[in-house]
Amino acid sequence: MNANRVAIYDSTLRDGAQAEGVSFSVAGKVRIARRLAAFGIDYIEGGFAASNPKDMEFFKQMQREPLDGARLAAFGSTRRAGRSAAEDAGVQALLEAGTSVTTIFGKSWGLHVRDVLRTTPEENLAMIADTVRLLKEQGRETIYDAEHFYDGYKDDATYALATLRAAAEAGADALVLCDTNGGCLPDDIEGITAAVAQALPGAALGIHAHNDSGCGTANSLAGVRAGARHVQGTVNGIGERCGNADLLPIIANLALKMGYTCLKPESLAQLREVSDFVFELANLRPNTRAPFVGQSAFAHKAGMHVDGVRKNPRSFEHIDPALVGNARRVLVSELSGASNVFLKAVEMGLQFDKSSPEVKEILQTLERLERQGYEFEAAEGSFKLLIQKVLRAHRPFFTLGAFRTIVEKQRPDATCVTEATLKLVVNDQQTHTVGEGDGPVDALNQALRRALIPLYPVLEQVRLVDYQVRILDPEEGTAAKTRVLIESSDGRRNWGTVGVSGNLIEASWEALVDSFEYKLFIEESERAAS
Repeated sequence: MNANRVAIYDSTLRDGAQAEGVSFSVAGKVRIARRLAAFGIDYIEGGFAASNPKDMEFFKQMQREPLDGARLAAFGSTRRAGRSAAEDAGVQALLEAGTSVTTIFGKSWGLHVRDVLRTTPEENLAMIADTVRLLKEQGRETIYDAEHFYDGYKDDATYALATLRAAAEAGADALVLCDTNGGCLPDDIEGITAAVAQALPGAALGIHAHNDSGCGTANSLAGVRAGARHVQGTVNGIGERCGNADLLPIIANLALKMGYTCLKPESLAQLREVSDFVFELANLRPNTRAPFVGQSAFAHKAGMHVDGVRKNPRSFEHIDPALVGNARRVLVSELSGASNVFLKAVEMGLQFDKSSPEVKEILQTLERLERQGYEFEAAEGSFKLLIQKVLRAHRPFFTLGAFRTIVEKQRPDATCVTEATLKLVVNDQQTHTVGEGDGPVDALNQALRRALIPLYPVLEQVRLVDYQVRILDPEEGTAAKTRVLIESSDGRRNWGTVGVSGNLIEASWEALVDSFEYKLFIEESERAAS
């Protein structure tokens, strides 16, 4: 065995599916399994074989669609007390799943043996050994997850080690030490794992950590330092309670900081993409502050930091963002300096000197607008248009004549009907359109699209993907000023725009207009460049 090689075992489709608000369809599970296999994951745990028909349907489908390079695992438990492994329905379901790998969990902690299984310590050892032995006789690679191992070891080290020996002597291919409650600290993990490695020389050890104390990643790395060469977790750390150990920073740290081999080197550049892919299929919003892969992981705001990064990226970046498929972002706000504006302009393809008077004017405009409630960190589309306006290079693609929205509800049980009437001037021609929607903003969006798409067909690609409202001065009650952030996409890129007003509809209109104008501006710039 290569002592420098760490096997990665993904439990997103089983442990991850236990997260609050997460439910994968069979088709979704298949797509994730394929993507993880292409990414280079060694083991993909597909589900709990005996728990529900959906997981069994997934295993049945995967028998017709083998994964390239990855090994599919079915998850289950040791046999129940008082029956043979051959007669146990859960064990039979593991075999029926048809996977080359089976992963079973068993009890390591006397508290669970006594209070949960309600059996004897001797019978628990027999349950572990019998189940592992049967699965090995059936030709399955068998991974033994020692549930609650670290808590069990603290309570009774002799018995916890006896459970591992029972699995090892029956032929288990790997012994995975689980911090199931997620309450251990890295020192506990490293010390106990090292003690197990010494007590069971030659055993293939693994680590399965949860994040209830915020140490899931650190505990997994501590386990590897102490001798584990098999790491379990989930993509983005999704899982029950506070989640599982997040495989993405674990992989990045193992490869880039600790010198271990876990994936093909070229796979590291897919980390951000894999993160977004799983968040999308889990119907969860991405964690923008996730280490390595989050949108903010390499975002710089303070003027001194931006200046440092401009001179030498290592001054405020622990790795090159491109290594994990991410990118540097320069944020602009009232904390910005000339370096922020300059680098942001360069990032956007604009050219002017850092010491030019335009930079000072942009900073002054930015400070004035932020005092009014504008915020451009998540509204890069609006910021680029702002720069164009300050440089006197902005050409409006259309101008507003007037808009009006009507919300009608005629009786208590009736559905609200919203209509927007819009007058625009486009290319010196006045248009008059009407749109209906689920609310005033949606109705305005429909009316605006109806007016502009005949003249600017490229706007057909634009979709609003997020809409956020922030109350800036809540003490003013219903008269409070609001800030609206809109995220838009054309299928190739996303951009944010912002609007601020004491009137929610006016703030939304402002952000909506910037969204469409930004798309038109980008298209015009690309045509000019070509």
